[in-house]
Amino acid sequence: MIKRLRRPAGSTLLPDGLPMISLQGLGISPGVVIARASLAHERPLPHIEPTPTQRTVEAERERLDQAITLTLKQLRKLRSKLDALPEEGRIEIDALLSVYERMLSHSRLVRAAHRRLTEDGLTAESAVQLESDVLAAQAGPQPGMPEEEIEGARRREGEFREVARRLLRNLTGVSFRAFSDIPGGSALLAEQIRPADAAVIDPNRIAAVVSEGGGVTDHTAIMLRALNVPAVLAVPDLLTHVSDGSLVIVDGSTGRVTVHPDSATLASAREAMAEEARERKGIGRLRRLPSRLLSGEDIELLANVEIPNELPLLHRNGATGIGLLRTEFLFDESAPLPDEDGQYAVYARIVTEMAGMNTTIRVLDWGGEKGLARLRQLGIDDHQEEENPALGVRGLRLLLRHPEILETQLCALLRASLDGPVRILLPMVSSVNEVIATRQIFERCARRLRRRGVRLPAELPPLGVMIETPAAALTAGALVMQADFLALGTNDLTMYTLAVDRAASMGSALYTTLHPAVLRLLRFSVDEGLRARRSVCVCGEIAADPHAVPLLIGMGLRSFSMSAASLPQVKRMVRSLTIEACDDLYRRAILTEDPVQLHEMVSQFAA
Repeated sequence: MIKRLRRPAGSTLLPDGLPMISLQGLGISPGVVIARASLAHERPLPHIEPTPTQRTVEAERERLDQAITLTLKQLRKLRSKLDALPEEGRIEIDALLSVYERMLSHSRLVRAAHRRLTEDGLTAESAVQLESDVLAAQAGPQPGMPEEEIEGARRREGEFREVARRLLRNLTGVSFRAFSDIPGGSALLAEQIRPADAAVIDPNRIAAVVSEGGGVTDHTAIMLRALNVPAVLAVPDLLTHVSDGSLVIVDGSTGRVTVHPDSATLASAREAMAEEARERKGIGRLRRLPSRLLSGEDIELLANVEIPNELPLLHRNGATGIGLLRTEFLFDESAPLPDEDGQYAVYARIVTEMAGMNTTIRVLDWGGEKGLARLRQLGIDDHQEEENPALGVRGLRLLLRHPEILETQLCALLRASLDGPVRILLPMVSSVNEVIATRQIFERCARRLRRRGVRLPAELPPLGVMIETPAAALTAGALVMQADFLALGTNDLTMYTLAVDRAASMGSALYTTLHPAVLRLLRFSVDEGLRARRSVCVCGEIAADPHAVPLLIGMGLRSFSMSAASLPQVKRMVRSLTIEACDDLYRRAILTEDPVQLHEMVSQFAA
């Protein structure tokens, strides 16, 4: 844990006497810091054109191989510094460095760059630039991609660009920047903070991190959270308003950066820092306390996980298991489909790290444009171009049309279930026949593994379905006869119920899960699940809303899965409630016809 107020030598942190400027970015890692700014500039790479080489092909191949060798050596040097970082930071950065190292082995990027040298006679710089641009574009967001998958695609795109950037710096001789000369206690400000930069950020020296680029869920953001460094990314025109030594207030919760604060703003920030210190102590105690209502009922709080790097935050915030592990991170569209052994190794590591806690793993949820290009490359896709991908072949529909993909994943999951409690979740279910067909494949996979001599638990892992469409909600009674548990995916359920594109309308009055129609579909699903004695968990964004949780508890829900960062706030709310108060809120809410009134009722309940 870093100290939130550290003063560079010679600085009294008094107002600068200049006009105060307020900038707004994305709050990444919470914490309020008052510090002097230290600007970290990076020498830009030269513009690289697809230029024919003046050397021999062999000479260019040797240059590329030498750059790869040097880059791997630099990554090993970065890895050697991890011991000085907090445990969460070590895990995050080590995992990313492993990704970079694999991309520098006999990978598609390296093979394609060598092929361009041989076939097109290009320079090594041109070959790397061209191929990395192609692969990054393929890995990045695609038209029609579900909103929940866009950030993961951006991360994969960033991985290709970062590896290419490191190779190009070594090929062109443009040096990397270092942060060793930044005064202790400073706020590090830069145009861009890349994931590998986190390996040389010492959280005991750097008080905060601010940059013009970046996003909430990219690798850099995940690592800064793991290092517990207050951070704000995506601040427009940051470096035009700040100079070296400028006094700044960085608020990693709100995303606000104040430059040249006046005396009153400084006093307010110091009070916020004191309150934050008290809050941290409270959260530390809260993590160890049970998630229990004042009236005695236990509430299960789980975490949604998109990539394994998020596991440290899950443990740090006290989740009692994984309610939704998305597996799309394994299915890189620029690489071959992962085989059974490769998938098993990843699942087994995650399940083992959960140390006996339940891990609910969702099978591949490709849909719309996501994944279809890769299937066409493999020659196993027969789909026509869809005018509305959100209503087409996606989720379980896609897997049942290509059962070989589903079977490989189910076999890997079955093997991992011997390493700890696993539950398997099916996405985008709309018909009971889909569940029956999947269960038949599931049981066939188990028989096949046993014939191979693979040990499996005597009782196969539970097989559950996501309620994400009105069709699934209205036929929940039939679905629970074929499924072992239900997971309420309220994000897509709201979109399909209200006919509103949540990616385009998030934050508008049109898209709201607190709508009478959505609420009644949820109630119907919960009632049918409980009547059949099946567990029901809500894993959409509504689970992370502390104000909505009392309503859902009143509906009968006792299990919630959310982003790990949201767990403390939700637990605090849970521990302030009684079942009687939640029941009363639910009875009033279910009779409300106006979405605006419903939202106000829920918001004011625990205000």
